[in-house]
Amino acid sequence: MLNMIDHPGPGSVPLVIAHGLFGSARNWNVIAKRLSDARRVVAVDMRNHGDSFHHPDHGYEAMATDLARVIEHLGGKADLLGHSMGGKAAMVLALTRPELLRHLIVADIAPVPYSHTQAHVVEALRAVDLSMVSRRSDADAQLKSSLPDAMLRAFLLQSLSLDDGAPRWRLNLAALADQMPRIIGFPEIDARHDGEMAFLRGGASDYVSDARLDALRGYFPKARILTMEGRGHWLHAEDPRGFEAMVREVLGT
Repeated sequence: MLNMIDHPGPGSVPLVIAHGLFGSARNWNVIAKRLSDARRVVAVDMRNHGDSFHHPDHGYEAMATDLARVIEHLGGKADLLGHSMGGKAAMVLALTRPELLRHLIVADIAPVPYSHTQAHVVEALRAVDLSMVSRRSDADAQLKSSLPDAMLRAFLLQSLSLDDGAPRWRLNLAALADQMPRIIGFPEIDARHDGEMAFLRGGASDYVSDARLDALRGYFPKARILTMEGRGHWLHAEDPRGFEAMVREVLGT
């Protein structure tokens, strides 16, 4: 089963959070802890990320099965929030196992293929000489030339483990590289989800542009589209309080 970070709270239906590519459950600690005042919140490490298992299959059908096992372990019904890659996995679960979900919230991703491969990020991480790393700043220095965005590097370096003095990535970089076409794609599924569903999108992001809404509503005809104006793809990191408020509104708290 996926590794979980559990934030206990009241109520019988937990909120499960599925992070995006290169992320982890720990990235969501602050938001999860705040939301746990109204419900139990369980953030997961997706396969090939964080402290979860490594596996060569990183397709969305497999990731949806992982989420289904978590929800069944938690009692068989949950609210589910997924961002980016986690959002696509959440949508596949909603289309294939709708009985497991009460509310579905997808953050800034649509059920369509994209062209924004992140293969260059994987290669940059694989190129880091871990034998020369004793602190995160050592890895950061090696990444600067290939990944000039300091905020991106800081995010990626959260997945660098320095436990026991043996640096390692908490990411299965080989599998992510091999499966990148599937990660930026979306499987063909002959189904639709008629349950409660909300898409939270960044107004400054093109991931859920107006042109992609038809495909979105084809799968999710009852979808509510909520826009955080001026926010990009990482809307929950750019405006955590605003994002939290939208999640509370969708969940009815």
